[in-house]
Amino acid sequence: MSERVAVRKTYKLFIGGKFPRSESGRSYLVQSSNVSLASRKDARDAVVAARAAVKGWAGATAYNRGQILYRVAEMLEGRREQFVALGIPGDEVDAAVDRWVWYAGWADKLAQVYGGANPVAGPYFNISAPEPTGVVAVVAPERPALLGLVSVIAPAIVTGNTVVVAASPTEPLAAVTLAEVLATSDLPGGVVNILTGAITETAPALAAHMDVNALDLTGVADVSLATELEVKAAENLKRVLRPAPADHDWSGDPGLAPMTALLETKTVWHPKGV
Repeated sequence: MSERVAVRKTYKLFIGGKFPRSESGRSYLVQSSNVSLASRKDARDAVVAARAAVKGWAGATAYNRGQILYRVAEMLEGRREQFVALGIPGDEVDAAVDRWVWYAGWADKLAQVYGGANPVAGPYFNISAPEPTGVVAVVAPERPALLGLVSVIAPAIVTGNTVVVAASPTEPLAAVTLAEVLATSDLPGGVVNILTGAITETAPALAAHMDVNALDLTGVADVSLATELEVKAAENLKRVLRPAPADHDWSGDPGLAPMTALLETKTVWHPKGV
């Protein structure tokens, strides 16, 4: 009797709430599994999906966004052992769950902290309110594979943005497994889109894309690549978040900066009644 050949799993991209293969048909091997190798066309498709989701996600109530992020935490908790089996330490999975819960709690509170009424000299109400920037392209850090990924996705979407994530090419299984969590967590399709493969191929396409509003370079370790991406981002004046320092403490309190960095502030004047 011949020895049985195991069926190798193929991890696909996550675009628009669905799991398509790369349009190029390419894949690469990671831990005995096939992982899709995204192309520039896949990056453009992901931006289209993210843009289509902006109106509904930004228009949802902050309370509802918080509920959905908490649901992500619930689903991730239920898949803890699956992530551990991929080689992610259990305490990192726990920290990633806690981080989702932390950001979920801020969903309906950030506007009160970051916005509010301004004192003005005149018979007017002057109110500043935070609004999402729009579509954010994110280069995820290589390590910690899961906590780092959650730490760049959660602050972007809790504030109403949608994201296209270029996952670490050396640690993609955490990203594609997180995509499976997101797909079952009430998160609308297109709010989070995840591309696996070569950062040097997808990140420049995202940085140069005219329908991307902000670029988060947190996971870019190559100084020359970071510079190239910043130059491309300048073509339509994208907001750019610089790469994280090598000694960044991912387990520490993230503070409000990751959220407020991806917000715009709208100020409204209104005459007072008599």
